[in-house]
Amino acid sequence: MSQFQKKVELVRSEVIARDVVRLTLNAPEIAAAALPGQFVMIQIAPGKDPLLRRPFSIHQTSSEGTLQILFKVVGRGTELLAHAKVGEQLSLIGPLGKGFVLGEPGNACLVGGGMGIAPMLFLASRFQQLAKQGSAPKVILGARNRDELAPLIGDFKNLGLEVLAATDDGSLGHHGLVTDVLKKINLSPDFTVYSCGPRPMMAAIHHLCLKENIRCQVSVETVMACGMGACLGCAVPLKAGGYAHACSDGPVFEAGELLWSL
Repeated sequence: MSQFQKKVELVRSEVIARDVVRLTLNAPEIAAAALPGQFVMIQIAPGKDPLLRRPFSIHQTSSEGTLQILFKVVGRGTELLAHAKVGEQLSLIGPLGKGFVLGEPGNACLVGGGMGIAPMLFLASRFQQLAKQGSAPKVILGARNRDELAPLIGDFKNLGLEVLAATDDGSLGHHGLVTDVLKKINLSPDFTVYSCGPRPMMAAIHHLCLKENIRCQVSVETVMACGMGACLGCAVPLKAGGYAHACSDGPVFEAGELLWSL
């Protein structure tokens, strides 16, 4: 698998919702090699403050060589990145990690919650490239409210996909959880559910899929220091015992491989 460390130019910065930012970077080598579910490590600022790079799921790529990330401002690192200026050079390492294993587009259901929606757009676009007429994947997206969710739903609709929505406050779509929506669509066992979002959400999706004998792949979000398996800081517990590392063994796993009780 090809990996690159590149200085890339920030070509667009968008505020999607309050504290939610999307950056578009000119990164042709990384974009061309990337697979849905992989991520990049970004140096937030020159020098050693902050010292560590931050991991970001690849939100989308383009044939023109651009790569997008989507993130929420939650601390000093993301605050600095959110204020990066168009034309600024950022240091990226990627694409990193193991991505999703793609099945038939018509037998795929994508479920994203919060910032876990980020890798779902890349996955959806790849499925659309593979899809035959009438075989589009199902998409379920959830967030706290309309303001956070509506702009992202628009991106999926631009791909020609229907989106089932859920919001915590009921301001858009179903008032409640994405799992409520998932239960209602009656997936058959030949489907695969692809999910990314908060751990409790993915745990609930895993248990639902297990009950219905449906394959489930999850993208694990965790703190990473190096992104390449050297620091051993992103350990996730396995059902069979021991640990895997989200950066090198994942971030995508078969849901049944992981221990969800912790």
